[in-house]
Amino acid sequence: MILTGSHWPQDRPVIAARVAELSIIMSRGCGGCEELFGDAVMSQTLPVKTVYYPESDGKPLGETDWHRQAIVRLIELFQQHFVDQIVYVSGDLLVYYEPGNPKKFVVPDVFIAKGVKPKARRIYKIWQEQHAPDAVIEVTSRKTRRKDHTTKPELYARLGVAEYFLFDPEQDYLVPPLQGFRLIDGEYQPITPNADGSLTSEQFGVRLRLEGEDLQLYHLHTGERLLTGIEHARQAEQHARQAAQQALQAEQQALQAEQQALQAEQRAAALQTELDQLRAKRVAR
Repeated sequence: MILTGSHWPQDRPVIAARVAELSIIMSRGCGGCEELFGDAVMSQTLPVKTVYYPESDGKPLGETDWHRQAIVRLIELFQQHFVDQIVYVSGDLLVYYEPGNPKKFVVPDVFIAKGVKPKARRIYKIWQEQHAPDAVIEVTSRKTRRKDHTTKPELYARLGVAEYFLFDPEQDYLVPPLQGFRLIDGEYQPITPNADGSLTSEQFGVRLRLEGEDLQLYHLHTGERLLTGIEHARQAEQHARQAAQQALQAEQQALQAEQQALQAEQRAAALQTELDQLRAKRVAR
């Protein structure tokens, strides 16, 4: 029914009745739709469209072994760094940023989202989590360097990603191979390197420092280097080996001291015997 000026007065009672009926429906949760309006109204109900958000973009985790290993290692380091904290750490995960549009996504190599429950996810929807990533690291390569320098920074800035880092594990495509940017007034500004060349990340809570071919992370407050599980095991094994060596050395030193004491006691006994013999000879004279 089209409500025009000529129809409005005479149809007012009908409309009022319809409004009353709708009020009843609302109070019932639409449980009486068929009773009030019959099949005609139910047949006009629009179907709910389900949007499918893919879990993969069809691209590999890393372009080379160096890139893949760097991504996996950084994710593990940050997971241990934020253990027992409400911080979601992930990487190579599709991050959707526009509701209803499965084409609007980005795939950060490594990222964190503070205040977001650290649980396993198939995809990350910003509107559901109500939180965009706080910091991102892109492990750049020959194929991704252009996107990492232009497209992604522009998008991350719009999403409000506070810090953005670029790392070139091959040290061929990025000069310098480690770069960091902080979002200030909606634009990324370069993070000034420290005296040792490291970059301070307020969001990650670490200093990022390139050492040889590896990107090392140091805790901002303790200064300790973050270690992977394998590195922790190796360090523990090394400490155990050192402790065993120290215990062996202590045991050897104790044995040596005991031998020296025994030798001194034997010398003293020999001197006493010699002295007793000399005294006996004097008495005999």
